[in-house]
Amino acid sequence: MSAASHVPVLANEVVQALAGDRGPQGSEPRLLLDATVGAGGHAERLLASTSARLVGVDRDPAALRIAAERLAPFGTRVTLVHGSFLDLPRIVRSQGGPFDGLVADLGVSSMQIDDPDRGFSFRAQGPLDMRMDPTSGMTLADLLGTLDAETLANAIYQFGDERRSRGIARSILAALDAGRLGTTLDLASAVRRASGPRRGSIDPATRTFQALRMLVNEEASQIDGLLAALPGLLAPGGRAAILSFHSVEDRKVKQFFRSSGVVRAVTKKPIRPSADEARANPRARSAKLRVAVREGA
Repeated sequence: MSAASHVPVLANEVVQALAGDRGPQGSEPRLLLDATVGAGGHAERLLASTSARLVGVDRDPAALRIAAERLAPFGTRVTLVHGSFLDLPRIVRSQGGPFDGLVADLGVSSMQIDDPDRGFSFRAQGPLDMRMDPTSGMTLADLLGTLDAETLANAIYQFGDERRSRGIARSILAALDAGRLGTTLDLASAVRRASGPRRGSIDPATRTFQALRMLVNEEASQIDGLLAALPGLLAPGGRAAILSFHSVEDRKVKQFFRSSGVVRAVTKKPIRPSADEARANPRARSAKLRVAVREGA
């Protein structure tokens, strides 16, 4: 993985949301949280735009090593912590929170996808792993050995919006039973056998790989944990900028901002990347950014 190859999505919009003009009662943020610091792209932009201290959190130890190198010029203004969204209530207490601003990028890192050894990609041979934190939890190979066809199909449908989920689940488990499911390319082949011919530019394995990644990393419950903790993470007037990349994530964020009563949406509709950004960075095409403010005095 390389910090130089990492391009943060909607970076200008995130900076404007968290470090821009807050109005007559606003002030420059004192303490910021990047809950998915990754290679440090958003963090670097926020640190360059403010004098705030920033806490960066990530589940992936390899990403933290890259972020440490990228953010080294900011010295003691940066603290990096290994942890997940479920660890944030502990982190806010230990790092002097609550925070004046928070950014969370709910998508998988392009650096993780591009590393075949992580097992996220259906385009390169790799192990059936898919863990964002390779130091803990079950690998995809281990998890598949515990699932029946109905449970697997429901996950593929729920997290991947895949209409052929039942046939795909049966094909995956049949390959597993036959001893023909050892790598990511084997898994992609099993999915394609049940998906039928390719339609358009999207590979038939795309939705299933997304769903399995979310299942392995318990992403739905992680996002729920982030949203539940949000009022306690933010100081009154503090802002949250949350980037999502598919409907399951965005729906959770939108519904929470509408119903929280403590955290109020300041964007009626999600902010989308410009045509220029989408062309320059294909990963940005599906991004949606929602911004909310913590109510109260």
